[in-house]
Amino acid sequence: MQISSTAIPGVLVLEPTPHRDGRGFFTRTFDAGPAAAAGITFGEGYQDSQSRSEPGVLRGLHGRSGDGEAKLVRCARGAIWDVVVDARRDSPTFGAHFATRLDDIDFRALWIPPGLLHGFVVLGEEPADICYRIDRPHDPDSDIGVRYDDPFLALPWPRPPEQLSARDAAAPSWAEVFGT
Repeated sequence: MQISSTAIPGVLVLEPTPHRDGRGFFTRTFDAGPAAAAGITFGEGYQDSQSRSEPGVLRGLHGRSGDGEAKLVRCARGAIWDVVVDARRDSPTFGAHFATRLDDIDFRALWIPPGLLHGFVVLGEEPADICYRIDRPHDPDSDIGVRYDDPFLALPWPRPPEQLSARDAAAPSWAEVFGT
């Protein structure tokens, strides 16, 4: 498994090496040794979650206030355009974003440290299953969100959303949440 950094400090891309043959494939989706060497660890309170989204569904931008949460995100079925936005006020990349395709072909995963916002849109014409390993239990009182189409962020979504939750459609702007 190769782990590489991005332009946003702490955001990492994990790239496994799938073994393919006429029967299909086998791939490691997580390896604690290389992950720990890159600074990715999970305590006893971590949780694994999975969501399924239909084509054109956009979820996000979501994050946590306070201590935030770290998460490892991968797409087990289908394909998504995954976006993270640095919402750490003391970060040199505050307000910057990183985006990448996650799919069931390359099996790349994205490590998102605490203090970032996360969102994705489902690509193609098939549903997508997204798997999350989160470093702490969910605290709904710390949920925050920012509009996916905020002009300040100018995020490069490769397709317009066809479905949004009521929460995401009513999310506040970047300026309303962060005052900038």
